[in-house]
Amino acid sequence: MPLKIRLSRGGAKKRPYYRIVVAEATAPRDGRFIEKLGTYNPLLPKDHTDRVTLLEDRVKHWLSVGAQPTDRVLRFLDARGLAKRPERNNPNKGEPGTKAVERAEERRKKAEETSEAA
Repeated sequence: MPLKIRLSRGGAKKRPYYRIVVAEATAPRDGRFIEKLGTYNPLLPKDHTDRVTLLEDRVKHWLSVGAQPTDRVLRFLDARGLAKRPERNNPNKGEPGTKAVERAEERRKKAEETSEAA
């Protein structure tokens, strides 16, 4: 069975708290897991030391066995230097949508008309 290193949600409503766990890929998100590897508290400031805690030796073990981390967990591992997260390139992200382009073009035309009239 393929293994995943992923987040398991806990905490109260509107107060999330996550455990970083190793689980089978088919197991439910908050269900059965094999081992707890750490915690993640998104409510703490980004520079707080307890925001992400990891058992680094156990993480290395599970990565060597073939467990695949999810994207969010891979970000944590990359920050600690345990795994490498490849850079992603989304060239369409910075481009405005079609409606925004149309609105900008209308504004430009109106500005040209007012400058010509003056």
